[in-house]
Amino acid sequence: MSWLSLSLAGGSFIWIGSWEALADPDHHHQIGSKSAAKNPRFYIAVSLVSLSFLVNSLISLSDAAASRDRVGSALQLQLLALAALFLLFSVLGLLTLVAPFPPSLLDLVCLFAFMEEFVLFYSQRKDASGIENRYFDLMLFPVAVCFFSTLTGLLKSSESRYPRLARGVGLILQGTWLLQMGISFYTRMMVQGCSLHEKSRGNYTIRCTGHPEYHRGRAIATLQFNCHLAFMVVLATGLFSLLSGRHAAGSLNYKPIGGAEMLPLEHPAKFTLDSDDEDAHMVPGDKIISVEKSDAGEKDNGAHL
Repeated sequence: MSWLSLSLAGGSFIWIGSWEALADPDHHHQIGSKSAAKNPRFYIAVSLVSLSFLVNSLISLSDAAASRDRVGSALQLQLLALAALFLLFSVLGLLTLVAPFPPSLLDLVCLFAFMEEFVLFYSQRKDASGIENRYFDLMLFPVAVCFFSTLTGLLKSSESRYPRLARGVGLILQGTWLLQMGISFYTRMMVQGCSLHEKSRGNYTIRCTGHPEYHRGRAIATLQFNCHLAFMVVLATGLFSLLSGRHAAGSLNYKPIGGAEMLPLEHPAKFTLDSDDEDAHMVPGDKIISVEKSDAGEKDNGAHL
């Protein structure tokens, strides 16, 4: 992949992730939702992105075959399988508009796609001395966020938009990290003492001249990811506060007390607290007041002990 390919891939992930996190749940497929309300434009966008990945992988596969790069060919076959899963997700999403497919089927396909993506980045160990492995390791975190948020939405019985929000934030973090990888691999902003070596279009490694440069490159990659992660935390916190306030205001069922509840009592209660001790110390001549209520009104009767 070139700098342009990584940039387009990162921008596509940011676009899909923003749509996933901010779209109105009433017009968009919701994770774990049993309703039939879906937005076909979302699935069309996912299908276009998946097709672009397929075309790019086919071009890289042909270049690896021409260069007799077996490792590059194997990597592109993995990318083809991953892009095919996301394409299947988008096609099934479009078919649900006319066919009675359960919404959980779409989430299950998406779950397998994120699992395949996790395995893809986890197994990329072409060169043990290449610092690109550190970038691939750090990519596992946003992929895991997407996987577990999809799994949570699939297992939840009630409708909730927060798993979809987490998946959208994970997709955005994948997109920003792909942009960072393109900048770090294919520009002069790479760590000093390290350079890019390409065997084919999709098979490359970043080698450093010595151990100090190697460790410095890995440390810089970690620092860059921490900055991306901090930005995502701030963004997710703001989105969560916004959505929580909106849904709390929309679901407020408070009914002010009024009408009959505020009317004063017609006959206020009159009572006294008598105890056995008072009866025991009561002397003859004390007067006990009893209240009797009748249709004509109230009258007091006195009884002498």
